[in-house]
Amino acid sequence: MNNTCPWPSGDPLMITYHDTEWGVPVHDDIKWFEHIILDGAQAGLSWKTILHRREGYRKAFDGFDPAKVALYDEYRFSELLNNEGIIRNKLKIRSAISNAKAFLKVQEEFGTFDAYIWKFTEGKTVVNQWKSLGELPASTPLSDLISKDLKKRGFTFVGSTICYAFMQASGMVNDHLVTCFRHPEVNQP
Repeated sequence: MNNTCPWPSGDPLMITYHDTEWGVPVHDDIKWFEHIILDGAQAGLSWKTILHRREGYRKAFDGFDPAKVALYDEYRFSELLNNEGIIRNKLKIRSAISNAKAFLKVQEEFGTFDAYIWKFTEGKTVVNQWKSLGELPASTPLSDLISKDLKKRGFTFVGSTICYAFMQASGMVNDHLVTCFRHPEVNQP
């Protein structure tokens, strides 16, 4: 059996996510918007809680289409507050809608959100060499910088810790442990 990162803790959905998605470089704006919504929803909660509701989020937020989410009105907001498939937190739901509007502005300025976000790492994954989970930071100077820039552009629920989580998930940083079979795999172009 391959060595793996210990954080999936035997949960089948978490294992699949770790083995197929986490740390794989993202270059798709819909996936980027998904990360922004889900990592913002995760604030104060576990990733396992959010991952097990991802399909509910996908349905509730029109497949993570920022153009559609940006048009949500008060009626749609009320529907989301009653949707048991997502975390029904008023601030997080409002954030998803306002972040969709900010996301569209970034796309307008840079062509794609992908072009904007990858400029922070010059288009390359930051490859870390962690040997244990205890070494992984909750945030870094780079996530501080990204958080500050996103907030300046009108995004919410994008603190440095949240930004670092989506940097890990989206492959901007490779935080698979060096002993994990995925560490070298996600470094392949």
